[in-house]
Amino acid sequence: MWLAGGGECRLSQPQADKFDTRLVAQPAGCVTRYAHRVSPEELLRRAYAAFNARDVDTALALMHPEVDWPNAIDGGRVVGHDAVRAYWAGQFETTDPRVEPVRIVQRGDGRFAVDVHQVVHDLDGEVLAEGDVVHVYELREGLVVRMDIASSPA
Repeated sequence: MWLAGGGECRLSQPQADKFDTRLVAQPAGCVTRYAHRVSPEELLRRAYAAFNARDVDTALALMHPEVDWPNAIDGGRVVGHDAVRAYWAGQFETTDPRVEPVRIVQRGDGRFAVDVHQVVHDLDGEVLAEGDVVHVYELREGLVVRMDIASSPA
């Protein structure tokens, strides 16, 4: 549980040590304040788990408020929590995408490349697409600030 005191949000010490992303029901600053307590690899795995569970609030809590995200459907990019939320809502209205991280590697430029196995079903369960792709993440202060899509393994 979060505790509000003097207008500030703080987690109890056991919660802060674990950075349990299920705590996103608390004010937004509480989660981002402790994001640095997990490794980048763990942060990314939690983001994928949240996306696959359709727990958009948890996934967004792991991203910078001005996150820059690719629009893989229409091209271009979306920026910010509200835009990413709307983009995903549109995806989920017509498809059921699942993305499983296979390998996470830090690149020489500091970004993280995630080899992903992706399966996209229609809402009746038929497979529309399946394949491997690479997601490349830039992190800042323990949060995702940008994601790009590459076609070949890291």
